[in-house]
Amino acid sequence: MIEKNDLTYEKAVLIGVVTQKQSEDKLNEYLDELEFLTYTAGGEVLKRFTQKMEKPNPKTFIGTGKIEDVRQFIEANNVGTAIFDDELSPAQQKNIEKILNCKILDRTNLILDIFAQRAQTSNSRTQVELAQYQYLLPRLAGMWTHLERQRGGIGMRGPGETEIETDRRIVRDKISLLKKKLETIDKQMGVQRGNRGSLVRVALVGYTNVGKSTLMNVISKSEVFAENKLFATLDTTVRKVVIRNLPFLLTDTVGFIRKLPTQLVESFKSTLDEVREADLLLHIVDISHPNFEDHIESVNQTLADIKSNNKPTIMVFNKIDAFVEDKIEEDDLITEHTEAHYSLEEWKRTWMNRMGDNVLFISALNNDNMEEFRKKVYETVREIHIKRFPYNNLLYPEYEAITEEITEDQEEE
Repeated sequence: MIEKNDLTYEKAVLIGVVTQKQSEDKLNEYLDELEFLTYTAGGEVLKRFTQKMEKPNPKTFIGTGKIEDVRQFIEANNVGTAIFDDELSPAQQKNIEKILNCKILDRTNLILDIFAQRAQTSNSRTQVELAQYQYLLPRLAGMWTHLERQRGGIGMRGPGETEIETDRRIVRDKISLLKKKLETIDKQMGVQRGNRGSLVRVALVGYTNVGKSTLMNVISKSEVFAENKLFATLDTTVRKVVIRNLPFLLTDTVGFIRKLPTQLVESFKSTLDEVREADLLLHIVDISHPNFEDHIESVNQTLADIKSNNKPTIMVFNKIDAFVEDKIEEDDLITEHTEAHYSLEEWKRTWMNRMGDNVLFISALNNDNMEEFRKKVYETVREIHIKRFPYNNLLYPEYEAITEEITEDQEEE
C-alpha cells in the first residue's frame, strides 16, 4: 500500500528595503517574485517586512526597531526561516542569526537551494555544487555553532581558528576539484556539440517560468518536464525537430532571473555554451506578466554578459491566452491610460512594431498561432541553412509551396 505524503511547507517571512535606488513599487515587485521563489523551494510566506532606508544597515540590513518587530513575529508564529531580498554579507548574516535565532537566507541562497533541488544530471549537479561552495567559503566562520568569537585567556587561543582554517582549505580544495570536473564535462559537451553535424541550432531563451519547456514539448513532441514554478527546467535539453521537411536542433535552456547570483552565471557557463553556439535565439516572453518588459531587459543583460546579444533573434510573446489588461470604466475620467491598460493590439503598435516580422504572439498551451510560429521558424532556419549550404536550396522550398504540396497530397488521398 502506498503511503499518503502530506506536503508541509516551511513557514517563512520576507524582508526587503526601500532605498534611493529601489522604489516601493519595485520592491513589491521583487518581493512578489521572492515569494514565488519561496513557494518553489517549499516555503509558505506568512508576512512581509519592509523598511525605508537610505541604504541597508551594514550590521543587520534593516534597522534595530524593525528587526525587533521581525523577531517578535517569528517567536509568536513559530517561523523557521527569514528570507532577505538582497544578498547579505557574511557579517550581516551572522548578526541577524544571533538576533532572530532562526534560519537566515538571502535571495542568492534561496535560488541556489532551488537549483540544488532541480539538478538532475551530473553536469548540473556539479555546477550547482560549485556555486554553493563559492557562496559558502566567505561564510564559514558564521556557520560554526560550536565556535564562539575568540576570547583571551588560557586555553582560548588557536584551536577554533585552526579548525575554521582547516575547513576553508577543504572548501577551497573542493572548489578546485569541481572546476576541474567541469572542465572535463565542458570538453565532453564540446565533443557532443561537434558530433551533431551541420544542423542549424536554435535555442529557447527567456526569463524563468515563461513557458519555454511547454513550447519545446509542443514543437518537438517530446516530454520535457514543465511546471508552473520557477526554474522547473535546469538541465539543458536538446531535441532534433523537423518542421515540414526541414530538420534542426532545438535547445531548452535554464531560465534567467533578475538579481541572478554571480556564482551561478560563472558555474553555469558550460550550460550557457548552448546559447553561445546557437545560430538562432527564440526569446520567449510571458506577455501576461505585468512586468514582462523588465524581464526582457534582464534576459538581454544576461545575453550581453555571455556575449550572445548579437545573434539573430525572434521575439516570441507567449501566454496570450492568459493576457488580461486593466479595464477603465467609461465614466472614469480620472484614471490615466497607462501601459497596464494596453490591449494586445495596442502593445503591437508600440516598440514591438519596430521589430517588424521578428515578433510572434502565441499560446503554447492552447496551440494559438502555432502555425504562424512554425512558418516563421521554418523560414528563418531555412535562410540560415541555405547561406551555409547554397546547393540545398531546392531541398527546402518556401513554406507556402511545401504547404500547398502537402494539401494537394491530402486531397488526393
